[in-house]
Amino acid sequence: MSPLFLLVLLGTAVAVNCETHKLTYIYTALSKPVDLPGIHEFTAMGLLNDRMIDYFDSSNQEKVPKQDWMKDRLPKDYWEKGTQSRKSKQQWFKVNIDILMKRMNQSQDDVHVLQWLHGCEGEPQDDGSLKFVRGVDMYNYDGDDFLSFDDKNQVWVAHIPAAEHTKRKWDSMPVLKQYTKGYLEKECMDWLSKFVTYSQKQLRDAKKPDVFVYTTPSKKPDNLVLRCMATGFYPKDIVLQIKRNGRVLEPADGLETTGVCPNEDETFQRRDWVEILKSDQSDYTCQVFHEASGFYIEESWDRTIDRNETPDDSSTVVLVGAVGWIVVLVGLIAVLLGVLRKRGILTPPCGGKEGTDSAASIPLGSVGQPLNVSAGVPKTEIPDGTDGAPVSDPLLSGECYHDNRNTVQDPPAAEV
Repeated sequence: MSPLFLLVLLGTAVAVNCETHKLTYIYTALSKPVDLPGIHEFTAMGLLNDRMIDYFDSSNQEKVPKQDWMKDRLPKDYWEKGTQSRKSKQQWFKVNIDILMKRMNQSQDDVHVLQWLHGCEGEPQDDGSLKFVRGVDMYNYDGDDFLSFDDKNQVWVAHIPAAEHTKRKWDSMPVLKQYTKGYLEKECMDWLSKFVTYSQKQLRDAKKPDVFVYTTPSKKPDNLVLRCMATGFYPKDIVLQIKRNGRVLEPADGLETTGVCPNEDETFQRRDWVEILKSDQSDYTCQVFHEASGFYIEESWDRTIDRNETPDDSSTVVLVGAVGWIVVLVGLIAVLLGVLRKRGILTPPCGGKEGTDSAASIPLGSVGQPLNVSAGVPKTEIPDGTDGAPVSDPLLSGECYHDNRNTVQDPPAAEV
């Protein structure tokens, strides 16, 4: 089993001088909504070198940039067209997940997961260009590899018996195979080259944070204020979490935050804090992940108290921090874990219950392994796919959409 949920993003930091560059996209659809915060019926995200660059979900219905350079360098119509494309792809997934459930005689009462991954990998050349190394286009259903495209031989590969029907159908559509190959080797590579160029400055300028965990007096004599501060980092995207005995604290636990604030030297800082009893013997840690610089640490509180700060000095202005992309991923992980537990494949760890934050406590960098479907499929990759491909009609005959002026192209979709 190689669930795409767990395959990417959290465990890999990208160096500026990496040997290859990868542009990948992942789409995840659930057979029905689930009543869990932060988990959506449909999500789509683009990644450059395993770093999220754009995002869409069924609740917000808008494709948005997740890197400053994406927002600065791409025009408004890129995002408008991308939004329409992903809305269309959402409908395609809705139709086809229903087809697969009927084909496999599955109950409508259960939650099922269909995912699509596609993208390309390129190697830098002496003249500054990127040479195509490999492409990937594959589907995953309920955590199992379902169907993938063999780019070299231009055939679809069925990984389970239920995919044989789709393989035969798609192999009989030459235009679909030709377009998929062309997308992976040409269009995807063109966008990869463009995005790598756009992102280079941000990658070069990344700075790691300094992290401090300490306590200060509280206005309440029996309490302390436990604080975690990360400062001096660039760019501003960062994940900071305070844990009590391994459980991530949330606003409902009294957690407060300044959010990300600028420093005078053009770097950034963030401080989170929570009031605790002086008598509390719990183990408290601060977990910080700064993706751009490849920095990760989980620092423990050594139970010392900084008495130089006045009570609640940093609590006067509180901004409840926005939940970053990492929480979206944690939510997706929670859904998949729930599916697997329901089938008896996994049991909740340490007595945890479904719907709790047990998934949120998974350490960064420990989530999942690279996809291993067949030889030639790049590791840690997940394709984007939909910007520009007409998918509202599931019975596509292989017609291709070629307006690639300001939006990433995807292989055309056909009914499974």
